[in-house]
Amino acid sequence: MIPSFAGFGLGLRAPHYADFLDGLVAVDFLEVISENFMIDGGRPRRILRQIRERYPVALHGVSMSIGSADGVDRFYLDRLRALVDEIEPLFVSDHLSWSRIEGFNSHDLLPLPYTWEALDTVCTNIERAQDALGRAMLVENPSTYLDFMSADMTEWEFLNLVCARTGCGILLDVNNVFVSASNHGFDPIAYLDGIPRGHVRQIHLAGHSQGEHLLIDTHDRPVPPSVWSLYAHILPRLGPVATMIERDDHIPPLGDLLVELDTARRIAAGRMEAAA
Repeated sequence: MIPSFAGFGLGLRAPHYADFLDGLVAVDFLEVISENFMIDGGRPRRILRQIRERYPVALHGVSMSIGSADGVDRFYLDRLRALVDEIEPLFVSDHLSWSRIEGFNSHDLLPLPYTWEALDTVCTNIERAQDALGRAMLVENPSTYLDFMSADMTEWEFLNLVCARTGCGILLDVNNVFVSASNHGFDPIAYLDGIPRGHVRQIHLAGHSQGEHLLIDTHDRPVPPSVWSLYAHILPRLGPVATMIERDDHIPPLGDLLVELDTARRIAAGRMEAAA
């Protein structure tokens, strides 16, 4: 069972290290990219130890490659387990995607065909990862830019089965739902209403960009109204959940992100009052 945590946080990024080290900031938790801190002995790991003394921390990975037919890399899992044991994070998460084959790492979150065969692969890899980490993990829904004619099910149906078979939880990226829905022409509300809501433990909120033909999950601008609307829709249907603002490029001053985080707090408070 993955514990629940109802709080509001930010992704920890290098331009804001000093802000969080110099004094307490009005956040309930911070999320870090696991791979940036998995090498012990360097400055990033020392900073993370100091941050962890002040705030709960979630670990969010980008290269576990849980969709890889080659399986999950044991050396990667050993390093991640060492970080988990030291930091004692709120959550450990990674993406419903693949990035590695035959020793080559694309360093990109590549899409999966939502087939029965892919389901077996993903579930086997998640179970191995959870055994290695000694805990259940969260799986994030990706932004995608192509889909597969061979798919046997929708992404939300796939996630339902993954959770049922492995006991993992979901990191629900609301921006990714909007981006993928726009790119592939499905209803984002149908997605949100179809996910296994009892398994959602964390939410990501972010912005995106308009490409030539598709929306691109760039995390380089504020959360847009379309994503706030979906967030307001799903909140009353969930139990206690951690909400986080993600920004990975064109990173603004910390105060700007805290204003966005206050927007999330206001929406959450309003939706909970309306549901009561």
